[in-house]
Amino acid sequence: MRTRRPLPPAALPTALSIVACAILGLWLMFGWGGPSVVRLVDSVGLAVFAVYAAVCAVAAARSAHGRQRKTWAIMAAGLTAWAGGELTWAFYELVLGRSPYPSPADVLYVAASLLILTAMVQFPRAQSAHSRLRNVVDALIVAVALLALMWVLLLDGLYEANRGDAIALTLALLYPLLDIAMIVVAVLNASASRRGQRIVLLLLAAAAALMALSDMVFAYLNVTDDYATGALVDVGWAVSLTLFGAAALLSRQPASTPPLGRDDVPTWASVWVPYAPLLIAGTVGPAAVLTGPLQIGVPILMVLVVVRQSLSAWQNKRLLEAAAERALRDPLTGLANGPLFFDRLTHAMALRGRDGRSVAVVSLDLDDFKLVNDTLGHHAADSLLAATGERIAECIRPGDTAARIDGDAFALLLEDRTENSHAIAARRLLDAFRRPFVVDGQDMFIHPSIGTAVASPTEPDVDAALLLRRADSAMRTAKHSRSVQVCVFDTATMTSPRESPERLAAAPVPRPSEGAARIRLLGELRQDIDRRALQVVYQPKIDLGTGHLAGVEALLRWPHAHLGTLHPDTFLPLVRQHGLMRPVTDLVIAQSLDDVARWARQGIRLPVAINLFAPSLRDTDLPDTLCAALQQRGLTPELLTVEITEDLVLSEVSTVTTVLQRLRQLGIRIAIDDFGSGYSALSYLRDLPIDEIKLDRHFIAHVTTNPKAAAVVEAVINLTHTLDITVVAEGVEDAETATWLTDHRCDVAQGYLYGRPTTADDIPGFIDVPSATHIAVQSRS
Repeated sequence: MRTRRPLPPAALPTALSIVACAILGLWLMFGWGGPSVVRLVDSVGLAVFAVYAAVCAVAAARSAHGRQRKTWAIMAAGLTAWAGGELTWAFYELVLGRSPYPSPADVLYVAASLLILTAMVQFPRAQSAHSRLRNVVDALIVAVALLALMWVLLLDGLYEANRGDAIALTLALLYPLLDIAMIVVAVLNASASRRGQRIVLLLLAAAAALMALSDMVFAYLNVTDDYATGALVDVGWAVSLTLFGAAALLSRQPASTPPLGRDDVPTWASVWVPYAPLLIAGTVGPAAVLTGPLQIGVPILMVLVVVRQSLSAWQNKRLLEAAAERALRDPLTGLANGPLFFDRLTHAMALRGRDGRSVAVVSLDLDDFKLVNDTLGHHAADSLLAATGERIAECIRPGDTAARIDGDAFALLLEDRTENSHAIAARRLLDAFRRPFVVDGQDMFIHPSIGTAVASPTEPDVDAALLLRRADSAMRTAKHSRSVQVCVFDTATMTSPRESPERLAAAPVPRPSEGAARIRLLGELRQDIDRRALQVVYQPKIDLGTGHLAGVEALLRWPHAHLGTLHPDTFLPLVRQHGLMRPVTDLVIAQSLDDVARWARQGIRLPVAINLFAPSLRDTDLPDTLCAALQQRGLTPELLTVEITEDLVLSEVSTVTTVLQRLRQLGIRIAIDDFGSGYSALSYLRDLPIDEIKLDRHFIAHVTTNPKAAAVVEAVINLTHTLDITVVAEGVEDAETATWLTDHRCDVAQGYLYGRPTTADDIPGFIDVPSATHIAVQSRS
């Protein structure tokens, strides 16, 4: 069910005061109760309206800060003085039975006008020197034009009527002059107002203009001796005071943020308003005081001048708007730039509580942009950024904001009453990036890392800067982990990501001719990893004692659409250099254990060995992750062997020891791969929980031809047996080597002699079928 938005706090008192104005107008129009009652209702009613407006201004001052508090305090003092003047006038007229002019009430009325005028001058926010100068010139134009017009229509008569009394003449001229000043300030404030204070200033402008108009009508009626308390002109003052109160109440509500970068762009009102009084004064005045051809020629000339100046002002405004727009847009992509994005984000965060909307930020970064920039040059990188901007612009809805923050970093601002808009936007972005980009005439797949963060209306402590940092944090986690392309910020899991990217030496920059091919290959690799298109094959491991299958080693292959099946040495450097170890490891673990579970359902319990990258062994959650994966498939830990390389153990022994011990405690076997390739110290065999070592193919290649090599390998086999460690020989390709290894009590062997890597479907064929090499060895012995 849709919820109705609550009425603003200013709505009810403003509506009641408008109803009171209508009642006062009807009372004065129909003269209910006779002249004495009408005078009482009029005088007391206007005082009540003034007190109401003063109370509203006091409330506005208490809720404001800084300069605005002082402004509303001055306004409250002016309205209070106006109420005092009205009560003084009522005392003289209703109690003393006379209406002196001038009177003490006039002192309070003049003080009220001065205070209200002072407050209105304070309202505009800080402006540039150019804007202030333009406002001063506009004020002079409006003031002189109104003065000339009022002199023709009113001031000349006031001057003649009061020229014998200096005090009365001063007051007669002071009221209209203050009214002119009030109208000028009100008009300029309203015309130069920005979003966020526009409604308040428009109400103040209307209130001031209505009060000035009522004063002028009052002065005219005094000149003609047609004014009496209870005249309908008094309703104008009541409505004016009601508007002052409405503006004060409305100023207490949160204001929207002014548009960024448009302080020096005049509004349409500021362009036309200064010329309106000039046009009226220049046509009405000459027509009233001039004769002959000048009576027609001067107004026509004035109209032409005003039209010409207005056209120039309109053209200047268009130019300023275009310059401001360019200043807030990224010139390369046409999207919003960083300052505009943050300004709109700040505005959205300020309004989310009032509108009941969630605000989401989507942070996006291109994974391989640096590689494009380094290998193909800045021109190709700029082309990629421009195309990326077009893709992102296709994914957003009307009202959303897409921006290029810096370099290859982009961001989206989404406002919605539902909290899943960020997920929809992220999915659209991923779909958009599945299409190849055309860079330097070649198709390339570029992948993004995406992070999202949401601020709901019930999170008042989250500001714009914090929400943007959360989205960036989620994006960095997605980029570092590479297990997913989209991460959603969660305070429970994202405040301190545990995983850090692997530190690798910088790869040499390829020649420009190779750069495009490498980027294209990397993009295709990322795409196939995401589609889980990489394939796991298995190489048999043969028990040299029985000749039967002892287990398998999982090996990775990439079935490339155009290059055929690629071996790890072709694409693993890309995996290491570009942070793809985690998703590749997850893929191998999942596919291998799925195959082991399938074999187990066929009655075949066959262990599998999996090679792990260095970042996995620095992850203290790895043992629990592997254990959960085994339990999920109903497998026992001894069916999994984790293989690590010798150089990794030697270089990171202090880091990996805890993880290895935990794996061993859970029952997962530990093997050292390529043992002997580094010819390093053997002390770690004593200190680390090792179940198995795998002798490197180069280590055993010469055991049948080189006595020294044979002696070393025999010593290693005897040493590891003493430590209760299984020995596996890799790369066995001939029967002589297999015979030698069998004779010297090597436990397990693998290599092309026993079988090449094959698919999971072919592995059951190796079960319970002794290898031909084993039969030959047994017959020999």
